[in-house]
Parts: sequence; C-alpha cells; structure tokens
Amino acid sequence: MSGRAWGVLFVLCGAIFLEGIDVAMLNVALPSIREDLGMSTGMLQWVMSAYVLGYGGFMLLGGRAADLFGRRQMFVFWLVVFLLFSGLGGFATEGWMLIVARFVTGVAAAFMTPAGLSIITTSFEEGPQRNKALLVYSGTAAGGFSIGLVVGGLLAAIDWRWVFFAPVILSLLILIAAIALIPKSPRPDRTGQSVDLAGAISVTAAILLLVFGVERATHVSGGTTTLTIGASIVLFLAFIAIERKSSSPLVRLGIFRNGALVRANLAGMLFAAGFFGFQFVAVLYLQELRGWSTLQTSLALIVIGVDAILSPTLTPKLVAKFGNARVIFFGLLLAALSYALFLPVGADWTYLAMFPSLIILGLAFSLAYGPLTIVATEGIAEEEQGVAGGLLYTSFQFGAALGLSSVAAVNIGATDGDSPAALLDGYQAALVVPLVAALIAAFISAFGLKSRSGIEEATPAAPEVTEPAAAPAEASR
Repeated sequence: MSGRAWGVLFVLCGAIFLEGIDVAMLNVALPSIREDLGMSTGMLQWVMSAYVLGYGGFMLLGGRAADLFGRRQMFVFWLVVFLLFSGLGGFATEGWMLIVARFVTGVAAAFMTPAGLSIITTSFEEGPQRNKALLVYSGTAAGGFSIGLVVGGLLAAIDWRWVFFAPVILSLLILIAAIALIPKSPRPDRTGQSVDLAGAISVTAAILLLVFGVERATHVSGGTTTLTIGASIVLFLAFIAIERKSSSPLVRLGIFRNGALVRANLAGMLFAAGFFGFQFVAVLYLQELRGWSTLQTSLALIVIGVDAILSPTLTPKLVAKFGNARVIFFGLLLAALSYALFLPVGADWTYLAMFPSLIILGLAFSLAYGPLTIVATEGIAEEEQGVAGGLLYTSFQFGAALGLSSVAAVNIGATDGDSPAALLDGYQAALVVPLVAALIAAFISAFGLKSRSGIEEATPAAPEVTEPAAAPAEASR
C-alpha cells in the first residue's frame, strides 16, 4: 500500500479505535455511574443500550448518506458531533441526561462508522489488499476495546466523568488528522436520488420498539409486551413496503439476494448479542457480587483484548488457508465454548477458573469479527459500499442492544432478593442468553461452509443505475 493509503487507514483505524475505547471505558464504569446517579439495573442497561440503539437504528441511513453526500464529508461532520456529545455526557447530573447524550453519540457513530468503512472498501482493491486493510481495521477496534478496559478502570477510579471527557481529546486528534490525510473527492451526483426518510424512520422505530419490548418484558404484562413487539413487526413490514415502492430506497432489497451477506449479518447480530451480553453480566458479577474494583475488573477482562494482536497476524493466515466461512464458523463455536465454560460460575471462583472463558472469547472475536466484515462487503458494487457497511454495523449494534436487553431482563427476572445466592442465580440465568445466541450464529454460518470463501458462486443482481454509465467512479465517493 502507498504511504497515502496507509495514512487514510491510520485515520480510519483511529476512529474505530475511538469507538472501541469509548464503549469499553463506559462498560467498566457502569457500577460507579449507578452509585453516583442512583440508577436501577434496568435504567443502567439503557446507558449502554441508548448508544447502541442510536448507533444501530440510524446506521442504514448513515450508510446511505455516505453514498449520497460524500464519505469524507459525512465522516468529518459526524466526528464533530460525536466529540461534542461525548463531552456533554460527562456533565450529566441525572440518569436520563446521560442516556440522551449516549443516544446522540450513538447516532453520530451511526453516520461516521459506515462512512469510514466504505472509504476503506472503495480505497483498497478487493482481494488480499482490502482483506489486509479490513483485518488491521478490526484488530484496531479490538485494541481500542482492550485498552479501554484498563483506561476506563483507571479513569473511573478517579471520577467516572473522565470516561466521557477522554474520548473528546482523542476525537479532536482524529479530526485534525482526518482533515489533513483523507483526500477530498467530488460530491456524488445525486440526480434522481434522495434520502429515504420514511424508510429510515420506520426501521429506526421498529428497532427501538423491539428492544424496548424485550427490556420491559419483566416489568409489564405479557399483553403489553406482545403489543409492543407486534407494533415493531408492523413497522418492519412497513419498512419493506416503503423500500419496494421508493425510487431511492434506503436499502435496495435486491442486495439481500447475496446469501453470504445475509448470513454474515445474521451471524454478526447474534455474535454481538452474545459478546456484549456476556460482558454486561461479567462486569456486574465481578463488581457487585465479588466486590472487585473497576481497575481489577478491567485487568481481569483485558485478556479478551488478545484479539487486537491475533486479528492482523493469525487471522489473515487462517483465512488464506481455510477461507472466511470456515474461520467464522470456528470462531463462533469458540464463542459458544467460552460462554459454556463460564455458565457454572460460582460465588468464589478464582481468576484462574475464569481465565479459559475470557482467553477463548478473545480468540473467538479475532476469528469472527474481521472475516464477517470481509464477507459482508465483498462482491458489493462500489456505489452500495456505504449501505453494505451500514447493514453490517446495524446488525452488530442491533444485536448488541438485544443482547443487553435480554440479559438484563433475564437477570432481573431470575434475581429474587439481594443476597449473594440470589444475585448469583440471576447471573447464571442471564449467561444462558449469550450461549444460545452463539450456537444459533454458528448454525447459520454453517450454511456457508459449502464455499471455501463463504461467497456465493452467483453474483447478486447489480443495483439499478439511474446515472449515465460513463459517470466516473469517484462520483460515488
């Protein structure tokens, strides 16, 4: 790769590193936030879920906006929004204020992340060069998470508000580098195209209602839960109807003819559900039942960050030898094994007893995350790379929100009292959710094993072209 290409990749890796460190730091600071702001377990879960809902709910619109309005423009503008609202979260004095700040920060990430991913997929030629860039990119995301665990523990030990102020400084540095290194490109030709607001509103509302219904399942009647989830399904159907009729759909439905893309998104959604759900339970177990400090918790979980080393080193070799599909499948099986080993967790487990689950989960992440990203964007037309990236990250964040909601609901429902035994019962019940999610993800990914690469032999239908065929490729950047 040229020096300029490495510079662009450096900036984009910085942005995904920012996302990883932001989420990880908040994860270990949750108990401190709960104590300071007096938040319940259900409300505390929404501090995390508000971010992933904003992220996942607006990701499709963010991917489409990158294709329509320019990837660099969207990346830079929404990085500024991310910076501002991350800082505002640090000034929250009530739980609802923090939740609102996290939601807007998630919306900013929803526009910024698919723009960054599509800059990579349109800047590097499909094949080994792009695969290398994407695996470095995913490894950097993992590095942000692992470093964030330790940094978050250190900052939360001083004051949890620094967990929000630190990303402001990093965001500013990335913004300066982005303006300097990411090349400007002509504005895309939007003749005959528009933003599908109706589609964006319907799918966002559907996601919000679905996760809200799951989270509130243990607090309201079965009829209310059924009504909420039913309304979500109606909105999803409305979204499909809108996309069928729209001249400029948010998501061209023909893109789902690519079986590998569909499998990657479903497996990614379930993998994220298990991954985030497991960590939510693990942090509560270590800090609230075992009484570990935020720093001790951070150091305990940092071993998961081994994927930051393995993703750009081991994973490319395995992909080259066995193909994406097999590597993904094995990674998902390892995730299931990790959760199964942690399932019988006891009130007095030593760290040595927890270690196998944590190290295996780090290996599972390194094998699954990067190859899922490759499969979900490979073979997609350049003018739809933003949408493909938006779909993938929607699946990741939608899965994370559902995972958090599900484990919180099960944990609350299975916890009968405040005794250590009651807390442990709740944690053990909630840990079944990640295990089931990983097993279903592995089952889905198994259908791709017939192809070494995991890519369908048939090329998916090309998008409808509304512009002259001779339009330059740069017009879509």
